Amino acid sequence: MMRLPTPDPGQQDKVDMEKVCAMVDTFLERGFTYFDTAYMYHGGESEAIVREAVVKRHPRDSFTIADKMPLVNFKADSTPADQEKVFFGQLEKCGVDYFDYYLLHNVNAETYATAQRLDTFAFLKGQREAGKLRRLGFSYHDKAELLDQILTDHPEVEFVQLQLNYLDWEDERIQSRKCYETVVRHGKKVVVMEPVKGGRLASVPQEVADEMKALHPDWSPASWAIRFAASQEAVMVVLSGMSTMEQVLDNTGYMRDPAPLTGEEKAVLTRAAAVISALPAVACTACRYCVDGCPRSIPIPDYFALYNRDQLVLRQGGQPDKEEYRRLAQGRGLASACVNCRQCVNACPQHLPVVDWLRRTANLYEK
Repeated sequence: MMRLPTPDPGQQDKVDMEKVCAMVDTFLERGFTYFDTAYMYHGGESEAIVREAVVKRHPRDSFTIADKMPLVNFKADSTPADQEKVFFGQLEKCGVDYFDYYLLHNVNAETYATAQRLDTFAFLKGQREAGKLRRLGFSYHDKAELLDQILTDHPEVEFVQLQLNYLDWEDERIQSRKCYETVVRHGKKVVVMEPVKGGRLASVPQEVADEMKALHPDWSPASWAIRFAASQEAVMVVLSGMSTMEQVLDNTGYMRDPAPLTGEEKAVLTRAAAVISALPAVACTACRYCVDGCPRSIPIPDYFALYNRDQLVLRQGGQPDKEEYRRLAQGRGLASACVNCRQCVNACPQHLPVVDWLRRTANLYEK
């Protein structure tokens, strides 16, 4: 419940509720149950959308809800009482008496220090004992060494949500494989986020698409990415931020009876990762954490998605789509409007040099 259809991409707090409800209904009808929300998704409205589209319209035993404690929102003067207020406010906003899954959100070195200071793990363990949450975990964006330390310190954790896809699998910056192996070593389960890397693996270079189609003509590029994630033995859920009914139908179609990838299929993805990694693209996953605090209202993920798409166009001898860039910029800041405040850099879970990439975007589309 993070990338739902919106009438205006610039207003993430407003979604097309009719389309959302239809997507929810189809998802449930096809036997799937897991809805993932968070405090800040869709401009802070995702939890309320879950209440309206899921909770109010379907029996409680027909779905499961995962929500998250927004550690990044807590400041130096925050107290344990603040997280208690957030947690019970989330239950109310979602319209439920308990969460099936609950996570500490976006754990890294900085936010782990916050969680330790506020004793967040102990607080949530207490809520699990009180029946307010059933399974406790955390989403993670850092290196495998710290992950090992956290799981050693907190054996009460039952699962970890990791960024896992075939492009990041061997990326030393993301350490997808190393983090996965760390979770497995501790005997925990894995929930996968960003299996399609914010949509980047749904639109692949033509040579990659051709090789995929040669082996499986009816498999979409996105399905290759999701199958890769689902093939890992410790994975219990693969999250896909679906934005259209077509994506729901595609995902729920092949995931009804998923089979692990064969050696030949894995080899295709190894070659695909090498080709895609060679492109000068932004490793943005469109989480939009950078947008809310931007003083110039720059739609950073929208510009980066266009930039990445046009890298494929440029590779084939085409031109950047400056008309689309102008459309995206209507009523919002140009990439060149960046004032280097760096709030976007601090907010980015991918640790991207966002300011540098905005400068490259401006050079491509504004000259």
